[in-house]
Amino acid sequence: MNRDRIGVGLIGVGRHGARYAQHLVHDLPLASLQAVCRRHPEQGFQLPGAESVTVYGEAQALIADPSVDAIVVVTPPLYSLEICRLAVQARKPLLVEKPLATTATDARTMVTLAYDAGIPLMTAQTLRFDKTIQHMKCFQSSLGRSLELDAVFQIEIRKTAPDHVAGYGKRGALLEIGVHMLDLVRFLTGEEVQAVRCTMDHIPPIAPERMASIHLTTTGGTICRIEITRVVDARAGRALWVGSQGRVEADWMRRRICVEMSSGEKTADIDIPPSLTVLDTLSAFLQAVEDGTPMPITGEDGCRAVEIAEACYQSAQLGGALVSVDREA
Repeated sequence: MNRDRIGVGLIGVGRHGARYAQHLVHDLPLASLQAVCRRHPEQGFQLPGAESVTVYGEAQALIADPSVDAIVVVTPPLYSLEICRLAVQARKPLLVEKPLATTATDARTMVTLAYDAGIPLMTAQTLRFDKTIQHMKCFQSSLGRSLELDAVFQIEIRKTAPDHVAGYGKRGALLEIGVHMLDLVRFLTGEEVQAVRCTMDHIPPIAPERMASIHLTTTGGTICRIEITRVVDARAGRALWVGSQGRVEADWMRRRICVEMSSGEKTADIDIPPSLTVLDTLSAFLQAVEDGTPMPITGEDGCRAVEIAEACYQSAQLGGALVSVDREA
């Protein structure tokens, strides 16, 4: 590893990957962006401060670059398994954007590959670093026994490349954005999801879904209701968490939290600062690589979210029937 900085290779510099690149070049003293990989390397890589970055057209070449110590992957999840396999063979730590993979089988294979080789694997479930969500998590012990969790996540419809749908295994809003909410259930409650019911407006692979309505139950008895929607207008993200000793309501788009305890105490917090979730995700990954400590969001965390999504798709195909969540670990 480089003496002063961790040499990073970034695979994928599209709209979202460009955010990672910007932070790696300008905001992270621990990192040195050494190489990027893009589908059309002849386009180069135009980012002020990154003039010496090597541009590759193949992930294997970037991973083999001796100046690259750690890999960051911001590609459609269809490609994650093969990239993970190459990174593990090269014995280089790996950060993969959510969702970890398009299927539970691929996600579990990635986790197994990394675990067996002793290679750190982190999933970029970036919403965990949102300051409103972290504030909400702080009330876990105060709420008592977790009873209910309702969440709504809406993100605007956007134009995508012709091969975008294929990159997500012909799956849509649930896998693309709803996987944040599936992970949120585990992150907030500390409980595993054991069964789901799900309905969708379209059933993949016939067409990618734009809406998904999900009912989950956890091992601890928390009842969860989640609505995922692609919308024409503004995005929304909010959750209501009810426990035996109180309730907390959060809106991470507006950065607002309201708390009401059974004692009658009520507080409102509207001054939560903005979040830079991609920057915080990268910082946490690089610090764990530097210190040799466990990843703050593991590959297993990412795999569990994909396993829950898989159960949701199975339920939707069965008309909303109850489906158990397979957990192989």
